[in-house]
Amino acid sequence: MTVIRQDDFIDSVADALQFISYYHPVDFVKAVYEAYEKEQNPAAKDAMAQILINSRMCAEGHRPICQDTGIVTVFLKIGMNVQWESTMSVADMVNEGVRRAYTHPDNVLRASILEDPAGARKNTRDNTPAVIHYEVVEGDTVDVQVAAKGGGSENKSKMVMLNPSDSIVDWVVKTVPTMGAGWCPPGMLGIGIGGTAEKAAVLAKEALMDPIDIHDLRERGPSNRVEELRLEIMEKVNKLGIGAQGLGGLTTVMDVKIRDYPTHAASLPVAMIPNCAATRHAHFVLDGSGPALQIPPDINDWPDITWEVGEGVRRVNLDTVTPEEAAEWQPGDTLLLSGKMLTGRDAAHKKMKELIESGEGLPAEVDLKGRFIYYVGPVDPVRDEVMGPAGPTTATRMDKFTDFVLEHTGLLGMIGKAERGPTGVEAIKKHKAVYLMAVGGAAYLVSKAITSAEVIAFPELGMEAIYEFEVKDMPVSVAVDARGTSVHEIGPKIWQQKIEEQAIEVV
Repeated sequence: MTVIRQDDFIDSVADALQFISYYHPVDFVKAVYEAYEKEQNPAAKDAMAQILINSRMCAEGHRPICQDTGIVTVFLKIGMNVQWESTMSVADMVNEGVRRAYTHPDNVLRASILEDPAGARKNTRDNTPAVIHYEVVEGDTVDVQVAAKGGGSENKSKMVMLNPSDSIVDWVVKTVPTMGAGWCPPGMLGIGIGGTAEKAAVLAKEALMDPIDIHDLRERGPSNRVEELRLEIMEKVNKLGIGAQGLGGLTTVMDVKIRDYPTHAASLPVAMIPNCAATRHAHFVLDGSGPALQIPPDINDWPDITWEVGEGVRRVNLDTVTPEEAAEWQPGDTLLLSGKMLTGRDAAHKKMKELIESGEGLPAEVDLKGRFIYYVGPVDPVRDEVMGPAGPTTATRMDKFTDFVLEHTGLLGMIGKAERGPTGVEAIKKHKAVYLMAVGGAAYLVSKAITSAEVIAFPELGMEAIYEFEVKDMPVSVAVDARGTSVHEIGPKIWQQKIEEQAIEVV
């Protein structure tokens, strides 16, 4: 009979969550580097360079890979011979581990979890509760898999009830382009097949806990239908040409993980969940001998990459930039931004719209005329930091507000993650504004460009408050120009055609 002590379990969960906040799995780092080495699209290659540089910086500095430090998902396999020495339930122990990890003073993680999701959406302030899946199994250990799943990739999850005669591959290839780039490719696809609707989704999420091994599979060859599907889906998805950050390129996914389960004769449930460029998961086993703590990887496993300012890069002064200057920018141009910008996400946009419509107007500090707004919910700073990791959030969530804000404030430009939807692009074109894209998955790197930060409005919104940032040489790309041309529309089409015409190796 194994005795698992309360403190050992809590300490192990907390340690794992801190660990994965700043250490990518080494297999993932190597896969991104391999994709970086073979990438032929300069824009996609540059995005992966930023992801790799950011990853190494986080590993060295012990700060979050992404500003979205995720919703915690835990898979527990509890041995039937285990006895607990605890005054708390298993769920309470997990959540205490989450609480300690996310409020750790040396590496505070962003609290993103809101209770009353269909109502007040009030922040729980410590990222609890976790989503926990239990399985009671034979044995005398507790097997724990922990993940921190970002909202951008989780929001792109897809579910379908196919007919038994339908093609799973065809559904995946048709569906991946509809996910856009808000899930921050290159990443992994987790696919669950069978069971019931909810079982397929759990299978897809659990599949993402496995290490990247698609190249090993290719070398030895598939031994069953699931392995055949993995290879076929990976090849066909990468031939779509979506590429890193949706900019067009050779690598969209670096592995496809599939788990299946027996299902009803009339059913074929399929769930697909992407993992982003901030893939974070860990595994440990408790056997009663004490806490199971993570072992740091060798920093030499990270490639030593530098990001160089190319000849074609434009330097932009945000304090003096004019609409005429912004109108000259072309889709795909790289800009280095310096000067002051404001920040704002969903909650701030909703509040601004309400204030304008009520006639009260915006606070004097929130003067958007001729300025840029950055879609970000940053991590709080620690020690001597100006700001914690501050990568972009998914821009399409602001599309519903874009025309109104541009019309009533004179805002010149927006900065966010991934593509804009048709509504957002049309508003940008109508008002001759611009949309710039920062790399999702490079949040710590972006934070180093911030030289000052101050909350200027709506402090009650927490990480969704409006800040004023001053930045120095913050790298971005022109994603939608003043004429409404979107690089996320033209880039993947160009690279899909290149792949088809030149038979470029994509896997």
